[in-house]
Amino acid sequence: MTLPDETMRAVEAVLFAADQPLTLADLRAYVGAEADVPAALEALAEHYAGRGIELVERGGRWHFQTAADLANFLRRDREDSRKLSRAGIETLAIIAYHEPVTRAEIESIRGVQISKGTLDVLMEAGWIRPAGRREVPGRPLTFATTGEFLTHFGLASRRDLPGIDDLRAAGLLDPVDLAFEAAHSGEEVMESAHEDD
Repeated sequence: MTLPDETMRAVEAVLFAADQPLTLADLRAYVGAEADVPAALEALAEHYAGRGIELVERGGRWHFQTAADLANFLRRDREDSRKLSRAGIETLAIIAYHEPVTRAEIESIRGVQISKGTLDVLMEAGWIRPAGRREVPGRPLTFATTGEFLTHFGLASRRDLPGIDDLRAAGLLDPVDLAFEAAHSGEEVMESAHEDD
């Protein structure tokens, strides 16, 4: 068995002690700019593959986590105190799929006004952040998801969010949504038939 080199050991120690996921730049600040941090991360990820903990990258940030297939052993000891309302879940989904997005755009998509408290809850959870102002009259504030959002939901990037076909296959679409979608596609078929006449 080959012993790990000093860079690999240093990166492992820094990640183990960190209270949040770290970027390559963060790691280089600890172990030195000349260190081959990507090679150390690759070796560590391979070393921990198939074990009780694993090294993962989420949104350009690295951290150790419990292996996903072992989560059921830990669930009973952990209370999840963050229960999102339906408005919170819908708002988070809109931001994740449409970011950066303004409050007015969120309300337009949802069809109802959102309370300021909904955005506050999502920001307190660390899942969304202000993402600058839109260059239009009034310069409204935009919102985007955070690295913590990716980490919490086990996503490497926003590209890993499920698409409409994935949601339909998992049975997660509301029957009302499916009926609306069927009616909408039926209207398109009717319109195309009228155009042919």
